[in-house]
Amino acid sequence: MSIEYDHIFCGDALDVLRTLPDNSVHCCITSPPYYALRDYGMDGQIGREDTPTQYVARLTEVFSEVRRVLRANGTLWLNIADTYAGKGNQGDSVDPKYPNGRTGQTVAINRKVEGCKAKDMIGIPWMLAFALRDHGWYLRSDIIWQKANPMPESCKDRPSRCYEHVFLLTKSRTYYYDALAIAEPMAPTSIARYKRGRISGKYAEEIPGQNKVQGLNQTRSGGYYEDGAAPTVRNKRDVWQINPFPYKGGHFAAFPPKLVETCLLAGCPPEGIVLDPFLGSGTTAAVAKQMGRHYIGIELNPDYCTLAEQRIGGVAE
Repeated sequence: MSIEYDHIFCGDALDVLRTLPDNSVHCCITSPPYYALRDYGMDGQIGREDTPTQYVARLTEVFSEVRRVLRANGTLWLNIADTYAGKGNQGDSVDPKYPNGRTGQTVAINRKVEGCKAKDMIGIPWMLAFALRDHGWYLRSDIIWQKANPMPESCKDRPSRCYEHVFLLTKSRTYYYDALAIAEPMAPTSIARYKRGRISGKYAEEIPGQNKVQGLNQTRSGGYYEDGAAPTVRNKRDVWQINPFPYKGGHFAAFPPKLVETCLLAGCPPEGIVLDPFLGSGTTAAVAKQMGRHYIGIELNPDYCTLAEQRIGGVAE
């Protein structure tokens, strides 16, 4: 069965995924609707379930289909953020200044969460990550997406949030990952240290009780260090500072292109196919097209399908 790529499919993510063939895409980069924070006005939308457990169960079902569709060496880059438990005693009360919420959306679900006290963080990202791991995914990395200009918060009894999670999950133990494509420049002082080789100091001393010399400053071989040459780049760290993208279209949670670009460079080979089952305004598809990859987008909201089509110049079905 062949696969249609460079297309946007307007429909429920689970329903559309079930029509795609096994082992057909190289990579999935996506951000599902967060739990209880926004109402996108669509019947059957994910994120408005009665409990976090139901929310995680629905996403687990979706990503089980994603795992089937991925090639054996495929990767999943999953952006997700947490939600706080509501007080459960305010009913449908709203802020009189922002009766429809600060984004113009219906206000967040405000109810008690079983097992959580009022104002508790629910732990949605790790609930989902552990559920996916239990269903066969390899949980390889928890990347912190740090924002230098996060959305302001009015809270005065905790630090303001400035990060979200991007989980790297894989279908198999070995998988496609181009570390060099996203490697970071090494500091000049570090380059000079590698050129000098072993030096005096705590990293050149023998390990007490083991009679072994540490080799942290010795020139390495393999990976970035081929032919014994001093390296000029280092492996990408798991904290990425990427500012949110000021998208002017009618979508309140658009991916920053730089975030998609980083995941795409590491996880999808040139001319490979990247899947986004929660396409939204189409950032994943737009970046894929710009970077010489193919895309498959799935989006429940027809208005967002139109937005995405306009952004990427593709075809909406």
